[in-house]
Amino acid sequence: MATTAAVTGTGALTSVIASGKESVTEFNVAGTLAPRPMVKKSLKWGMVKEELSVMDKFKLLKDLGYDGVELDSPDKLDMKEVLAARDKTGLLIPGTVNSMHWKLPLSDPDPKKREECVKSIEKALRDTKVYGGTTVLVVPGVVNANVTYKEAYERSQAEIRKLLPVAEETGVKIAFENVWNQFILSPLEAAKYVDDFNHPMVGWYFDVGNVLRYSWPASWIEALDKRILKLDLKEFSFKKQNDLGLWKGFDVEFFDGDCNWPEVNKALEKIGYSGWASAEVAGGDRKRLLTIREKMDEIFKA
Repeated sequence: MATTAAVTGTGALTSVIASGKESVTEFNVAGTLAPRPMVKKSLKWGMVKEELSVMDKFKLLKDLGYDGVELDSPDKLDMKEVLAARDKTGLLIPGTVNSMHWKLPLSDPDPKKREECVKSIEKALRDTKVYGGTTVLVVPGVVNANVTYKEAYERSQAEIRKLLPVAEETGVKIAFENVWNQFILSPLEAAKYVDDFNHPMVGWYFDVGNVLRYSWPASWIEALDKRILKLDLKEFSFKKQNDLGLWKGFDVEFFDGDCNWPEVNKALEKIGYSGWASAEVAGGDRKRLLTIREKMDEIFKA
């Protein structure tokens, strides 16, 4: 990696261009380079609880210091309104979240339901291209009493392959997220799931908090490496899980749970991650959304 830096003193910052991505590098006390991820901050559209127009929500998020917001697709938003708000405010739309992958899983026994899900992802890919985004977040499948692990794996892979030509056409990647779907439970398997496609238009949308129930984020980051396209951020508390119930583990603020954020940052630095991170936590009004953005800043300084 070629690096050109003008250093005026300890702690000076410089931009480093590597593999077409921009990252931040700072000089530590010893004068050696200490790279850290350059992360653009986003959140999910549904987290904005203010009663405002699309334009005013975009203005709000821009004013609060966010770089972007992720929308659901398919959804009921007016695309012209969204594009006007994006262009007026400069708030980007880095990607979308498919809105049908839970209701109509790609692993469902009913081929008609799987077909509906594929169509919804196709629409999301096309919508995302118009929005200027680069990924569609997709839950790859669900294992339950009616769907075996093997069936989920084979069905979901077969359905995703149908979407690869659309991903190529749009230039928008399909990003699988690790969720509580009883499917793809280890980082090595997650890496293999992506590699099985042998295609550049699929990757991983890594959710840091979702893995804490059964694994450690740094292990996933190490295993997934360059397959990570984007990040979702949330916390998880083992104490709340044990005392109040499994799902209550998420009911905790950043830094009050069990995620070791400095270790997450070290792992991200190691793989050279540079890109988007979206908060996926309980939203609220202006004050709440500002707090979330400030906590995100703290995370990547940890």
